[in-house]
Amino acid sequence: MQTATETHNPAHAAFWQAAPFVFLVFWSGGYTFAKLGLAHIEPMTMLTLRYGLAAAALLPFLLRRATVWPASSRHWRAIALTGFLIQCVYFGLAYLAMKRGMNAGTTAIIMSLQPVLVAALAPLVTGKRGGRFLWPGLILGFLGALLVILSGKSLGPSPWIAVLLALGALAGITLATLFEKWHGMKTDPVVGGLIQYVIGFAVLLPVAAMTESMVIDWHPELIIALAYLVIANSIISIGLYIALLQRGDATRISALLYLVPPLAMLIAWAILGEQVAPLAVAGFALSAIGVYIVNRQTG
Repeated sequence: MQTATETHNPAHAAFWQAAPFVFLVFWSGGYTFAKLGLAHIEPMTMLTLRYGLAAAALLPFLLRRATVWPASSRHWRAIALTGFLIQCVYFGLAYLAMKRGMNAGTTAIIMSLQPVLVAALAPLVTGKRGGRFLWPGLILGFLGALLVILSGKSLGPSPWIAVLLALGALAGITLATLFEKWHGMKTDPVVGGLIQYVIGFAVLLPVAAMTESMVIDWHPELIIALAYLVIANSIISIGLYIALLQRGDATRISALLYLVPPLAMLIAWAILGEQVAPLAVAGFALSAIGVYIVNRQTG
């Protein structure tokens, strides 16, 4: 979707054309760096520290730029609800699911259902339906993600409580996506990010205090992981995801998440030395075809 401003500003248009790819790479890298850091810290403690650092990193931007604050209490509540759904429900429950015994592959498959849920529910929110090849594209994307996960042999049995937690995380990111598209209010990315991370910190700090030791091993790997998760994952990736949702079609943006498992595997191969099987390459290609079809059907 190109605006009149972008038509007369090539640099602005180029930024938004590149934004989905930047989001994909930085979001996908989060899994590798989270794995790197979790060897030295517990999951809820890590999320709490991540949100606190992200909020602190955004504060100087409020002092050095013309900040556009929400003009109504409804807008404030919308930002707060989106922040709660993404930072606390999605990330919090997904981390808890893995802590309670669910492995990464099973978690990834459950989260790969998000584009399908968004496609099914988006017409109820926006009244807009995609083309006739939308669902084949979504199915191809899901099958590609499934092939990537199967190639890593990362599936296994999961306790029922972990499954429920993962389904709750899936509901959180799906509802956040639909809600952002429904309310239609544009949010200053710095203000929106700051509010979201303050909420994430305030909610998860007591959870970490009640369920974990909160002991932190300040290993260089943890410092590198936190730097990436705060800057690339929390500030840039999530900021771009919300901005893209506010600008474009929710189904099309959600379909990009199909490419996260294969990209995450490639980044893990490059950084952690994890092997990439030929089946994963085939899955990546299938996901890419599915995303292409979805983009054509919702464009």
